[in-house]
Amino acid sequence: MLDWHNFLHRIAIASNEKELRHLFMQDAGNFFIAKAWGFDRLNARLEVISADFWGLPQTFCERYAQLGRNGDRVSQIALQERVPMHNLSIQTQESWQKTDIYQKVFHPTGIENGMVSILVGGGIPVGGIYFLREKGFPPFSDRDLLQAGSLSLHLSVRIAELQTPTSHSDKLDRLTIREREIVELVAKGLTNREIGTHIGITREGVKQALKRMFRKLDVSARAEMIAILKS
Repeated sequence: MLDWHNFLHRIAIASNEKELRHLFMQDAGNFFIAKAWGFDRLNARLEVISADFWGLPQTFCERYAQLGRNGDRVSQIALQERVPMHNLSIQTQESWQKTDIYQKVFHPTGIENGMVSILVGGGIPVGGIYFLREKGFPPFSDRDLLQAGSLSLHLSVRIAELQTPTSHSDKLDRLTIREREIVELVAKGLTNREIGTHIGITREGVKQALKRMFRKLDVSARAEMIAILKS
């Protein structure tokens, strides 16, 4: 059984944005009884620069793109006010079902209700998360809005933390004394075999140590590791 507080804790300690997005896409929709959900990142012009989504038919995406954000009043207000919104926050169910986005995008693809919440960084929107429910399920409630707002806050904080430059000393603190020694030897251009001979472990041992170090530093190559540790 999914645990909300454990989910937020995992969000709070995600080691990079890729992991953060994976955690969201893996479990978030289940807390909101959603048929589909997604995670968008925005640039300074509020254009979507990357998007992850689950459960949406391609026809939904195509119809939404044709309508454009100007036809999505809920998302527009959420962006302007920086608050979570669902389709009944600003209208009745009857008036909602008369909107273009409902008639041209939601209804034809089996989606009945939607909710969006904004991610903020430096006082401006940097992304958004959304959840969609199909026909036969109740509309999103005020409690859902509170929960979506809480999730947005945790995501916003973690994204900001991950984007904060880390000092050389902070990065070194992630490594053991032996791993720091390996960094120095790598910087001198030694091979894995030569490093192993120097510190008394096998070449395979050096290889495994480097893998652990790459994970700690969120890098994928020796040159990248040296560049950030020597900057």
